[in-house]
Amino acid sequence: MTSAPRTAIVVVAAGSGTRLAAGAPKALVDLDGRTVLAHALEGVFAVRPMQVIVVAPAGHEPAVAGVLADADGGRAWPASVVTGGATRQLSVAAGLAAVDAAVEVVLVHDAARALTPSAQIDAVADAVTADAGVIPALAVIDTLKRVDGDAVVEAVDRSVLAAAQTPQGFPRAALDAAYARALEAGEEHTDDAALFAAAGGAVRRIPGDERAFKITTPADLERARMLLHPASVGLPVTPRIGVGTDVHAFGGGGDLWLAGLEWPGEQPLSGHSDGDAVAHAIVDALLGAAGLGDIGEHFGTAHPEYAGAHADVFLARTARMLADAGFAIGSVSVQFQGNRPRFSARRAEAEAVLSRALGGAAVSVTATTTDGLGFTGRGEGIAVTAVALVLPR
Repeated sequence: MTSAPRTAIVVVAAGSGTRLAAGAPKALVDLDGRTVLAHALEGVFAVRPMQVIVVAPAGHEPAVAGVLADADGGRAWPASVVTGGATRQLSVAAGLAAVDAAVEVVLVHDAARALTPSAQIDAVADAVTADAGVIPALAVIDTLKRVDGDAVVEAVDRSVLAAAQTPQGFPRAALDAAYARALEAGEEHTDDAALFAAAGGAVRRIPGDERAFKITTPADLERARMLLHPASVGLPVTPRIGVGTDVHAFGGGGDLWLAGLEWPGEQPLSGHSDGDAVAHAIVDALLGAAGLGDIGEHFGTAHPEYAGAHADVFLARTARMLADAGFAIGSVSVQFQGNRPRFSARRAEAEAVLSRALGGAAVSVTATTTDGLGFTGRGEGIAVTAVALVLPR
């Protein structure tokens, strides 16, 4: 490299893994012939050049250094191992002490989030500003209750909650100051964002990724192994099929967007995004086939960043989610019911656009009418059904 990197990532791998009960520090537990740490570092070394600092459990520094050397793959990145402390906070502090003077942005990442996509690491690094830290976070989808022992006290509004992930990114000088303050005051915080905020720092969130879950329990370990190699945990490696449906009424301003195409002069479909019912049904079919939830969970009104988005955004994001979860898209067949638009002349164009957004997967689109029956027959809207086939990789 011609100059020192301006970004550093502290990979915290010093946990004992007591709850994992695997007989070794968590970061050195085997997943698929490679350790948890090796997988975490694979994501790290797939991004822009950074200084990499791995915080190791005391007494396991040589093993961690070996994993780091293998993951580095001969890159000329500054990389080192430091010894962790008695708490996660002390371990992060040890990592921060090894950050080069030229670094301006520091990411703090849990090795236990071993399957975190490299795109999430890059996105956090891009989003850090001089006056604000950044965390990736997922919307909370479960119904939450406040409890007192066995008694349920009240429901908790999940719309104002988010599940934090890593890496968490911060402007370096402000993070150093926040850690110095916390250590001097003897404060303990649950994560780096809380420590940073306690020192007066602003923290923003960006979308997280389901694959960036934390390996904490034996069930988490099995989930990770299943995502990497389904056959390794006795699951059949067979195709999986999902069905998606979507219905939108005509309404709103602008032109119609359907099957990834703009239809000038046609009345649009109403919706949170562009109302493209064909694309939305495809998303639901793919997510359902892979067991990744549904479109409302990942792209609904709780995600304002997708307001007005078109098919290419939805489908590319869905394809990435499936790839990160260990699935390849085999084929998609979709049919919409409606009196308009006249579709046959643009079928090949639509299929090409949708296929390209899905990374080249085979897509077939057909259209039909209902002989004047129902809301589609009355010209009030469009109904779509999609079937997707995905394959574990």
